[in-house]
Amino acid sequence: MFQTEYEFTLPKGYIDQEGNLHRQGVMRLATTADEILPLKDPRVKNNPPYLVVILLSRVITRLGTLPVVNPKTIEELFTGDLNYLQDFYNRINGNGATTETVVCPHCQQAFEREQQASGES
Repeated sequence: MFQTEYEFTLPKGYIDQEGNLHRQGVMRLATTADEILPLKDPRVKNNPPYLVVILLSRVITRLGTLPVVNPKTIEELFTGDLNYLQDFYNRINGNGATTETVVCPHCQQAFEREQQASGES
């Protein structure tokens, strides 16, 4: 079965209004709409870097025991956690460089190399 949801653990965690710490969460794969619709949001039009806040609030389906994850939740994350989530988003959606282990046919030494995306040569 094709995996569409991925569990994560925030390095620091989100602290809610009551002081509860939330570190475990789930992020789903992004859809085209997740990446396009926030571009119409006035907060993004006025401040393009805000796109990541809207985008993450759309794809994070669970964070601890919070009933909902919204832009305000993402705004209140520690910057280390925001950076972690951006990297996690890129990894699960295939937006980052991925590597593979290959073995030299001559010397049998293993090393890492960046995989080429489909259509690249």
